[in-house]
Amino acid sequence: MTDAPYQPPQWPQVAEFLRLRRSTPAQLLRAPAPEGAVLDDILRSAIRVPDHGKLAPWRIVVHGRESRADLAALTRALGHAAGRVAEKVEKSATAFETSPMVVSVLSTPQHSDTIPLLEQQLSAGAVCLEMMHAAMAQGFGANWLSGWMAFDPEFLTRAYGISTPQCVAGFIHLGTPSAKAPERPRPELTDIVTYRH
Repeated sequence: MTDAPYQPPQWPQVAEFLRLRRSTPAQLLRAPAPEGAVLDDILRSAIRVPDHGKLAPWRIVVHGRESRADLAALTRALGHAAGRVAEKVEKSATAFETSPMVVSVLSTPQHSDTIPLLEQQLSAGAVCLEMMHAAMAQGFGANWLSGWMAFDPEFLTRAYGISTPQCVAGFIHLGTPSAKAPERPRPELTDIVTYRH
């Protein structure tokens, strides 16, 4: 007797979710944010990403209220000291203060003779996207932001104790949507896809 061939499961609801997914603008996020076992589940889901060599080249920092205030203050201090546009500095700082939750995904590539830096950085980016998907699957809203802070050497050192080539792959803002996220234009497949036979 031979075993029946493996039939992979189908997930039509997941396919529909991916077809329609939409980030919630950070300014539309309100409390509550995920916490406890729900947050743990989101984080566990987020790290189920392609990771060549099993290096886990990422770290996650969940920011509470005081920590978000610290990020905002650091953004203002470094942004103004560098002469950045005041309105943009304030927008970035305010996002830290007003979001119900900010989770920083740090890209922390490991030394490897066989696995390129880019692959490790892309893995950290995948953590960002999977975290958003996992949060949305639980009924929350999510937005992936970066900004100059994600790559600024002094910000990275003072906020996270890291330095180049480490960086922030994304500041993931999580909360409950206060309104339906507006749709945005998407490229036509004919403009971006080439089929080669």
